[in-house]
Amino acid sequence: MQDPVTPPTSSARSRSSVSTQDRSSTGGHTSSTGPQPSKPSVTPVPTKSKNPSSGANFHRMRRIIAEDAEWSLAIVPLLTELCIQHIVKNFQKNPILKQLLPEHQQKVLNLLSPDLPLAVTANLIDDESYWRRCCTQRWPVCHVARHGGSWKHMFFERHLENLLKHFIPGTTDPAVILDLVPLCRNYVRRIHVDQFLPPVRLPPLPRTGDQSDSGSEGDIEEPAMDHYQLGGLVAGLSHLEELDLVYGVKDCGMNFEWNLFLFTYRDCHSLAATIKACHTLKIFRLTRSKVDDDKARILIRSLLDHPVLEELDLSHNLIGDRGARGAAKLLSHSRLRVLNLANNQVCAPGAQSLAHALAHNTNLISLNLRLNCIEDEGGQALAHALQTNKCLTTLHLGGNELSEPTATLLSQVLAINTTLTSINLSCNHIGLDGGKQLLEGMSDNKTLLEFDLRLSDVAQESEYLIGQALYANREAARQRALNPSHFMSPITANGPENSSG
Repeated sequence: MQDPVTPPTSSARSRSSVSTQDRSSTGGHTSSTGPQPSKPSVTPVPTKSKNPSSGANFHRMRRIIAEDAEWSLAIVPLLTELCIQHIVKNFQKNPILKQLLPEHQQKVLNLLSPDLPLAVTANLIDDESYWRRCCTQRWPVCHVARHGGSWKHMFFERHLENLLKHFIPGTTDPAVILDLVPLCRNYVRRIHVDQFLPPVRLPPLPRTGDQSDSGSEGDIEEPAMDHYQLGGLVAGLSHLEELDLVYGVKDCGMNFEWNLFLFTYRDCHSLAATIKACHTLKIFRLTRSKVDDDKARILIRSLLDHPVLEELDLSHNLIGDRGARGAAKLLSHSRLRVLNLANNQVCAPGAQSLAHALAHNTNLISLNLRLNCIEDEGGQALAHALQTNKCLTTLHLGGNELSEPTATLLSQVLAINTTLTSINLSCNHIGLDGGKQLLEGMSDNKTLLEFDLRLSDVAQESEYLIGQALYANREAARQRALNPSHFMSPITANGPENSSG
């Protein structure tokens, strides 16, 4: 504390000037002996004034000005906040989270960067808000509902899918994928890969002699190395339930080659062994991969007696009657509920095999055979099977060259079947008479809710009346859903003890 400054007299001013002169004269000597504490400079005060505010002005000139004009004692961070900032800054080297209080854990999670290594965050952080930030930062469009509603599952599934899409056999290190297995084994339920890159091939040596352009496409040779083998990956994913694969290349542009879309026999055998060993697999899809009869039978053979498989989708391939017979055998040796063979090469014999299995099946609820060529022989066989089948609810036979004979048998099925809720006969040749027979069958049907007859040569009047019958069925189903007790049988409503009365 400094003493109050009194107005200096003339003698005091003279002494001050003398002492100031002495100090200035001996400045070189003091600087050589060592640093001296700095003293506030005193501005010479003018002659004594009678103005009463002169003392206030003097004090204002001696005021110390802080270097940081925004500094204030009120904004000093708490020790807790400083600790949280330190934890966040050093989280990669020293991840501290479980030891904190819940409110402090949430603050740390809100400040953590989404770019932290997965080796640190995968098995430590379960907070959905953190993984949501990781997903939205990496992908502009996020459909979390496709991944069970979990942002963490979505991140690891899409991250793994991205690695598989860009894996190049013989070039990419397999450890890039296998090292991720211990981190994501508990969070991956679904793998959807719509691209498998083939190995890099060196340019072929120039050939001698003249060769025609027409023979170049026929000389397709399988590459020396195949696509990525999923066996080691799937074996480490203990909760995998869905496998959706496409063996092809997207956006190949001017580098197009037929080998880019080749599902080899080695790929097929490896994939068959993989799905056979995966006892948690419920849905298996292999589409747009040029799967023929032989490869389809290899895959189906590995799925016989699978404990939990519910859906098989081999659509948009090259499967014919032999492959369809294999699928029919699978219906008798599995718990399959959905079978999709759309856009293949199944003809009447294949459809007859499926119909024979369907007549005794008690599990399948959906069969899709659209864009094949089963014709009336196959369609009639399926109609006969539906007269005894009591579980199928959805049947898609669009674009199969069906005509009036199939419609005649289906009209009989509609009169007695009580499980079918959806039938699709679009893009066929049902005809005017076939449409009238289907309308007659619909007059006794109370369960069918959807019946697609577009582009099937059915009269407009018949199609309209069938639509009215479907509307009545849907309205009755809605009423049953709203008031289930009103539609109960008297025995169920009154109880067995009152049924005799």
